[in-house]
Amino acid sequence: MVILVTGAAGFLGSHVADLLLAQGHRVIGLDSFDDFYPRAVKEANLLKAKAMDSFDLVEADIRDRASLDRLPTDIQQVIHLAARAGVRPSIEHPNLYASVNIEGTWSLLEWARTQSIKDFIVASSSSVYGNSAKAPFSESHFVGEPISPYAATKRATELACHTHFHLYEMSVVALRFFTIYGPRQRPDLAIHKFARLLREGRPLPMFGNGKTARDYTYIEDILQGIEGARGLLESSSDPRFEIINLGESRTVTLSEMIETLSEEMGIRAEIDQLPSQPGDVRQTYADITKAQEVLGYDPRWEFRDGVRMFLNWFEGTREGL
Repeated sequence: MVILVTGAAGFLGSHVADLLLAQGHRVIGLDSFDDFYPRAVKEANLLKAKAMDSFDLVEADIRDRASLDRLPTDIQQVIHLAARAGVRPSIEHPNLYASVNIEGTWSLLEWARTQSIKDFIVASSSSVYGNSAKAPFSESHFVGEPISPYAATKRATELACHTHFHLYEMSVVALRFFTIYGPRQRPDLAIHKFARLLREGRPLPMFGNGKTARDYTYIEDILQGIEGARGLLESSSDPRFEIINLGESRTVTLSEMIETLSEEMGIRAEIDQLPSQPGDVRQTYADITKAQEVLGYDPRWEFRDGVRMFLNWFEGTREGL
C-alpha cells in the first residue's frame, strides 16, 4: 500500500513512517520543516526512513494545494499528523495555529477528495476536553468549551473531517492522543525539557502546585492504536467516522513525573515554582473503552518503564542536548 504521512519528520510521524516501512508499505512523508524546533532534530528523526528505498520525502506545506497536487497519484491512505503543536505557544500565535491546523487540514481533505482517497486517519488531541469535570474522558463527553487556541483548532479538525465523511463518504478515524512520550519526543515537551535541565544542573519550572495530572502514553502504545485504526478502515466496507481516545487510562501528576525522572537520572531536582499557565488543563485522563472494543487496543507500558526507554535514547543521542 502507498501511504501519505504528514508531519513525517516529527516525533510521532517519524515513528509511524518507520513502522509502515518495516511492514513493507511505500511511504510518502510530507513535512514543512517549520521552525517550531530545530531542523536538525527532525532530520535525525528521519535517518532510518531515508535509508529505505520505499520512502520518499516531500518538503511542503499542507496549506499549499499546488504542492499537494504534485504528490504521487497512487496514494491509497492518509495519516495526517502535521500540525502546529503546543498549548502555550498557540496563545501567543492563534492566527498561525488556525491557519496551519484548520486551513491546512481542510486543504488536505479537499486534495484527498479529488484523489478519491477514502481512508483518512487524523491526529486530534486530549486538549479538546478542556477542563471537563467528568473523568476519565469519554468520546461521548461534551467538547464545546476548549480553553486554548490549540484545543479549538483540534476540535475544528474533527468537525472538518466529519463534514467530508458526511458529504463525500470519506472514512475517517480521528484519534485523540493523550500526552505521547518516548524516544524522539519533541524538545519542548516536559519530559524532554526537564531531562535536559536536570542534566545541565538547572532548576525545573513547575507551573502551579504540581498536582496537575497527565495521561502519559508511551509511543509504542500509540503506534498500536494507529495500526488498529488502519485495520478498522481497511476492513470496513461502508464509510465510517470515528473519534477514539488513545491513552494509557492512568494519570501521573506533575510532581510524580519530576520525581520519577529525577530518580531515574540520579539527579536531585531543584524546583522553580511558577504560577499556573493560561490554557493548561487540570488533568487529562482517557477512557479507552471504545479503543479496546473497536481497535483491539491494549496499552501495556508503565510510566517508569517508558521514562527509562526515553532516557536510553536521550543519553545516547546529540538530539538530547
